[in-house]
Amino acid sequence: MPLDPATVRAGDSFGPWLVTPTEVQLFRFSAVTWNAHRIHYDLPHASAEGYPGILVQSHLHGCFLAQAVLAWGGPGSRLLRFSWQNRDVAVPGDRLACTGTVTGVSWLDGSVRVAWELEERDQNGRLCAPGTALLEVGDGQRQDG
Repeated sequence: MPLDPATVRAGDSFGPWLVTPTEVQLFRFSAVTWNAHRIHYDLPHASAEGYPGILVQSHLHGCFLAQAVLAWGGPGSRLLRFSWQNRDVAVPGDRLACTGTVTGVSWLDGSVRVAWELEERDQNGRLCAPGTALLEVGDGQRQDG
């Protein structure tokens, strides 16, 4: 069940938001980002470089984390700050789980700003990408209590 932006508190969490990247998705992401590195579409080349398969692009890991936190915020939410680091590789067919924990909440002019620590882990629990985000959710009605 999603958290209510009007009552969210530090320590609350969301997830997992699950995604399973596909070869077609990697090909399309490379096309729209002008990424011609062969490790993202050429299996023999990726294998020759020592990888277990073609690799999920570093920026696609960031997109998955951003999509996950924006899904929590719902329509009208926006990222004010966002960062991530790539720690491990993922390949098509991996099941990636994005989670988030609230680290802070503030209110400004009827909007709630929620600070997050984010993680993307594969099906074996390996940390692929940690990150942080500051998400603004507008038109919230603060409920003290």
